[in-house]
Amino acid sequence: MPRAVIVREPIDTRAALEKIKRPEDGAAIVFEGVVRNHTRGRQTLYLDYEAYEEMALKQMEELAAQALEQFKVRDVLIVHRLGRLEVGETSVLIVVASAHRGPAFDACHWIIDTLKKTVPIWKKEYFEDGAVWADGEPFPEEIARPAGTTGVQPASK
Repeated sequence: MPRAVIVREPIDTRAALEKIKRPEDGAAIVFEGVVRNHTRGRQTLYLDYEAYEEMALKQMEELAAQALEQFKVRDVLIVHRLGRLEVGETSVLIVVASAHRGPAFDACHWIIDTLKKTVPIWKKEYFEDGAVWADGEPFPEEIARPAGTTGVQPASK
């Protein structure tokens, strides 16, 4: 079974979770990245995701393999959706199964953070007054930056 999948239809979280869970698991952590209705003070109408699919799948599989090794979890599934997504829809799903919750939470957190920074999947955000690629526009000054950072930060994928 592949540990990374790219889809164009709505993600079925319940079905993915049921594929992963086993009787030996004490934890099954589910993370859903969901399209929110606002970004940087603007009302979001919808998002459009594109990817360099072959490379994205390869890198997602590598992330899953790294998580299995690094965090000693039993199984991982990463699903990312491409195309137009409406507010409230799931864009990315990560399921991590493990004997214990700590490693499962840690693995899930690491996977989503690393995926957003490294995997060639891009998000275009559509607003009433235009559209922007997520990394193409800095955050406004009024949005707080993480402690210890300086300068203008690009928007999050």
